[in-house]
Amino acid sequence: MTEHVAERGAGNGLVLYNTLTREKAPFRAIDPAHVRLYVCGPTVYDYAHIGNARPLIVFDVLFRLLRHLHGAAHVTYVRNITDVDDKINARAARDFPGLPLNEAIRRVTEGTEARFKADSLALGNLPPTVEPRATEHIEEMRDLIDRLVARGVAYVADGHVLFSVSAMERLPGAPRYGALARRSLDEMLAGARVDVASYKRDEMDFVLWKPSSPGEPGWPSPAGIEGLGRPGWHIECSAMAWKHLVRAFAGRLSCTDPEGEIFDIHGGGIDLVFPHHENEIAQTCCVFGIPRMANVWMHNGFLQVEGEKMSKSLGNFVTIADVLADWPGEVARLAMLKTHYRQPIDWTSRALEEAERNLHRWYGEAGAPDAAPDPAVVAALCDDLNTPAAIAALHHAEPGARRAALALMGFSGDPTALARSSAEIDVAAVEALVAERTAARAAKNWAESDRLRDVLAGMGVTVKDSKEGTTWEVSR
Repeated sequence: MTEHVAERGAGNGLVLYNTLTREKAPFRAIDPAHVRLYVCGPTVYDYAHIGNARPLIVFDVLFRLLRHLHGAAHVTYVRNITDVDDKINARAARDFPGLPLNEAIRRVTEGTEARFKADSLALGNLPPTVEPRATEHIEEMRDLIDRLVARGVAYVADGHVLFSVSAMERLPGAPRYGALARRSLDEMLAGARVDVASYKRDEMDFVLWKPSSPGEPGWPSPAGIEGLGRPGWHIECSAMAWKHLVRAFAGRLSCTDPEGEIFDIHGGGIDLVFPHHENEIAQTCCVFGIPRMANVWMHNGFLQVEGEKMSKSLGNFVTIADVLADWPGEVARLAMLKTHYRQPIDWTSRALEEAERNLHRWYGEAGAPDAAPDPAVVAALCDDLNTPAAIAALHHAEPGARRAALALMGFSGDPTALARSSAEIDVAAVEALVAERTAARAAKNWAESDRLRDVLAGMGVTVKDSKEGTTWEVSR
């Protein structure tokens, strides 16, 4: 079975854009029987916003496509949970001032993580193969930090352990720091908000470990430091990716990769390229003496709301929970996938309304449940997850092949998934819009009639015209 899957996976036609090389290229798994994907997950201090939904959905589609091409048992998807962070500490102290900090932190992280997982499920995403928590991997972080100190690319100063960028530049075989972001050290320094601290040897050096104050979360420190401390953000992902995508596969890979510590794909939002992913690469490559951490780096673009940058100060900050309160998760998913993942996306009500209309139409057409996915949809997805082209192909697919293609993209095909409760409908507002539309039809203003019909559809209402007049009902 492994040989068959490996042979089939090696020539599957999948092409991916690599942020590191800035070009598209055929994807070749290190071992097609064990395809390995890591995506940076949430820091659980607040409810996830709609921008956070984009990598959830994008990389779920990639996960599903890889499972389709290689077999579900041959793909491992790791998405972490960051549950130790200064933002978490601050939120816990703010929300639970009467509790000991560690108890307050537990309440914040458990509640936020539960909400995140519920939101992700409602958007139609599969659970990752592994969803590790940072606090469960302190031992691995300490191990990597000790190795970096031993290799001379990390140093101890004032209870901290810091990574030395200049030492990395002198290390034979190490990649150039800044290669992923395509920026020089001067450019990165000018554009970055770096901590200026007296214990740093260089401004670009970054924290691997920091001391914990009394009452803060803390663990025995690495590198011979006395007292308790906690990890920096960047080392967390390096450690979790290493444990679940490298160490877990030791001796299992049937491939000729000489480095052994490299996995296939690393993903996340474009905002993570620098400094987070740049620092992940630096740490991992210097620990293991390898030229790269992952073969392919993928990043989704930014999100705006109705043409503006999302901001609490602008009053347009939208959480996933906010969207799900007004729209079915599958509608939000389709609206998200209408834009190619590498392009900026404008999150609008109009896009949601159009997505809902399309899903109602597609779900209303019966199709054989065992049909193969439409080939044009699969081909579009294999072209660097070209979901706009895949959606265009869905319009022309046969119902059975469309149903299978929708399933491949994470849609249930169940009309009840699109139903809204009549309790969510503002009856007075609906009646007023129906009256306006009736007047427009009487005046033969068909454009206005159609516009109002679409507005009502966006509210979850279907209108029906007959000789007796116009009636409406909650869409199902």
